Amino acid sequence: MSQILPHDAALVLFSGGQDSATCLAWALSRFARVETLGFDYGQRHAVELDCRDRLIDGLKQIHPDWAKKLGDSHTLSIPTLATISDTALTRDVAIAMGADGLPNTFVPGRNLLFLTFAAALAYRRGIGALVGGMCETDYSGYPDCRDATLKALTTALNLGMATDFELHTPLMWRDKAATWALAHELGGDALVDLIREDSHTCYLGERGARHDWGYGCGECPACQLRAKGWREYEAGKAS
Repeated sequence: MSQILPHDAALVLFSGGQDSATCLAWALSRFARVETLGFDYGQRHAVELDCRDRLIDGLKQIHPDWAKKLGDSHTLSIPTLATISDTALTRDVAIAMGADGLPNTFVPGRNLLFLTFAAALAYRRGIGALVGGMCETDYSGYPDCRDATLKALTTALNLGMATDFELHTPLMWRDKAATWALAHELGGDALVDLIREDSHTCYLGERGARHDWGYGCGECPACQLRAKGWREYEAGKAS
């Protein structure tokens, strides 16, 4: 017998970054109840977790009805992921391409674990929709961000938990410029400015330097991708 979960409630994987902040706004515009989940897995840029409260507070200010929809904020600590990983996100090493053609920022199994934990929490919380910022349009080639991977995982989770989760990935086919545009569509300049000021993307955890697109080292792949998307978004508005 299957457990039928309400699909008017959503659990958003919320790291504190640009993509997850945009996805949280997207979920708040569509679901009656929204909870958030972040992961502390020993990442070098754990400062992203500290951004979440400011982002949530800002979202409540942008749309009062969003404040009514926001439920509990959860954090799960999974240090074992860093223990078994040897990556530039969990070790103090230079970011580089690996022999397998993937950047050494790839943490094997990360999104698979994140979504499995998220589904277990959602099951307990009576939530039928999961929302994640995975994307295979502007990304580093991570295989666990691909649409096919996530659809297969959703099938496995539903079989393994005898339920009917729906996984939403609103950024899957959007590049970073389109992600900025989506934020503007959802919350206007106020949301774009909130994400610029209070979200964190930089792999090195750098919050000192302020750029047009926000804070970061400006050199790591995450900063470069965010900056490129911002330039293209701004150019699109001007044209």
